[in-house]
Amino acid sequence: MTRYTAKTLPVQRGPAAWNTILGPQAQPTELDEDQTADFVVVGAGFAGLTAARRIRQLQPEAEVVVIEAGRIAEGAAGRNSGFMIDLPHDLASDDYAGSGDDRKMIDLNRQAIRFARMAVEEYQIDPNYFDPAGKVNGAVSDTAEAHNKSYAQHLTSLGEESQTLDARQMYELTGSHHYTSGLYTSGTVMLQPAGYIRGLADGLVGQGVRLFENSPVTGFACEGKDWRVQAEKGSVTAPMVILTVNGHLESFGLERDRLMHLFLFASMTPELGSDALEKLGGQPRWGVTPSDPMGTTMRRIDTGQGGNRIITRTCAALRPGMTATARDLTRASKVMQRKFNARFPQLAGMKMQYQWAGHLCLSLNGVSVTREIDTGVYSGCVQNGLGTARGTLTGIAAAELACGHSSAISQHFSAEAQPKRLPPQPFREIGGNAVLRWKEWRARVE
Repeated sequence: MTRYTAKTLPVQRGPAAWNTILGPQAQPTELDEDQTADFVVVGAGFAGLTAARRIRQLQPEAEVVVIEAGRIAEGAAGRNSGFMIDLPHDLASDDYAGSGDDRKMIDLNRQAIRFARMAVEEYQIDPNYFDPAGKVNGAVSDTAEAHNKSYAQHLTSLGEESQTLDARQMYELTGSHHYTSGLYTSGTVMLQPAGYIRGLADGLVGQGVRLFENSPVTGFACEGKDWRVQAEKGSVTAPMVILTVNGHLESFGLERDRLMHLFLFASMTPELGSDALEKLGGQPRWGVTPSDPMGTTMRRIDTGQGGNRIITRTCAALRPGMTATARDLTRASKVMQRKFNARFPQLAGMKMQYQWAGHLCLSLNGVSVTREIDTGVYSGCVQNGLGTARGTLTGIAAAELACGHSSAISQHFSAEAQPKRLPPQPFREIGGNAVLRWKEWRARVE
């Protein structure tokens, strides 16, 4: 009998602040008995809930169960920066320009955004949680400005528009004199990621999808023509299983030594009062990614997205064990405070209300793992740090493969190569973190 057993379960470091600022959720329904379904989706983030919605579109009468280890939006879906980006955004490059077919990926990313927009409309999700405001690549140094210029030229070659902002315009946008210039592109949607995910989950439950939270899956095994997916207190038996667990695919023994488990860190201010807002200036909502991918992302939100707050994201750690350490978060929190103070000296010293870690999964060759991995078992995993858009795409693809449907999305991801094998331990962790620290130092002002 074929069996897959989870060797590790998700461990979160710090609160999922995007979820926390929305207030308490309804009591969860836990999987505490044995059930049957047509499809069982493991993981209720962007990929998992998208997969459930796509199944409902393709097979409206199918019985669909979604199982989540924790609470909705407490995992990676509530720990990202909320940028749903349409344009090339290769984190391994110097200026985000990809090395593959960027035109194709732009088209696919825009399909993901359309899918999400339709979900917002269908499920009446608060439109504040899905703001098509665009984003800015902020620059501080001459090197960063060269990155922006290179990226703008790359976009022009693809037929895409961008707008250069000078230091004054960056100040008027952000209230910060830190930035010397910026490159604005209009296609990014600024999500309140936890709000969007909560709304997506509620909409699916309203359509009859059974959602179980606080029910970590410990394994799944083949029983005849079906699979029994086992949680701690109950199980679901179904002929089709869709794994949308991103890096925790490796927890089940799949793609061992081929997945890079990266943790990024973020912090969020308390809600800013009237005095702080007056000192801050700038616009009430904006998002700035660094021109160097290893720099610092900043975002400001307003009451429509959970309060007047500023979010800082920087620092990275490679942890093959899939758990960020308390020391990682302590180091990152100190760095983020310095970054915040440098950008907003008028608010310098403000103590952050929340600090947290978020788990990303990347492959050396930038591919996802979206295919049938065993008879009736499909994966929509490995988002390469682009979880909101890429997770939506891999969720669509995995659902389509499970339903026997073909589209440009499922064709693209199912044709990708296998992730490349990583260097052995301990060189992987030691060498990887050394490279990350060097890149952080190189981008230290960004």
